[in-house]
Amino acid sequence: MSLVVRTLSEQIFDILREKIVGGQLSSEQPIRQDALAAELGVSKIPLREALARLEQEGLLYSQANRGFFVRLMSSAEAEEIYALRLAIEPAAVGMAAVAANQEERDIATAALKALDEAAHHDLELVTARNRDFHMALIRPCRRELTVQLIGRLQIQAERYTYKHLEPAGRGDRAHLEHTVMLKAWLSRNAQRAEELAAAHITGTLEDLRRQFEVN
Repeated sequence: MSLVVRTLSEQIFDILREKIVGGQLSSEQPIRQDALAAELGVSKIPLREALARLEQEGLLYSQANRGFFVRLMSSAEAEEIYALRLAIEPAAVGMAAVAANQEERDIATAALKALDEAAHHDLELVTARNRDFHMALIRPCRRELTVQLIGRLQIQAERYTYKHLEPAGRGDRAHLEHTVMLKAWLSRNAQRAEELAAAHITGTLEDLRRQFEVN
C-alpha cells in the first residue's frame, strides 16, 4: 500500500480549482490574496504557489502590480481545448483499453461509480470525478507525455464540463455515454472505445457551441 502525501499548496490548488470551476471566484476582479488566505486559514506562500500553478494550467493569468485574475471562458478557448483533446485523447483511450491490467480496470470501474455517486449526492464534485474517470481510461496507455498533456487539458476543460452539464438531461446522457465507453474499454475493444471517446468529446463540444451562441 502506497501513501500519497499532498503538500499544502497542492491542497489549495484543488480547492481554488473547484472555486474557479464553480464560478465562485470572479473573473472581473483581481483575486484578493489576503482575504483568500484568511478564508483558507493558510499563509500567503503556499497560496501563491497554488496560484502560480493555476496560471500554468491556464485557469488564471497575472498582471504586473495587479495580481491574478480568473481567465474568461470563451467559445474560442472551448474550440481549442476540445480540438486538442480530440487529436490525442481517443487514441490514448484505445491504447489503454488493450494495455490495462486488472488493477487499472478496477480503478476505471470504481471511477465511474464515484462519478455516478457524485452526480446523485454531491454535484460540486462532478467535474472532478468526471476528470478522474477520463484519466482512468487514459493512464494505462503507458505514454507519460500523452497522459500529462491530456491531464492538463482535462483541468482546462473542467469549467466547460460544468457549463455543459447545466441544462437538464445532460447528466443522464453523459452517464449513458460513459457507461457504454467503459464497457467497450473493459472488453479491450480498442477501436470501439476510441470511436466512443471521440463521439463523446465531439458531442460535448457541439453542445457548448450551441450554449455560447445562445449566451
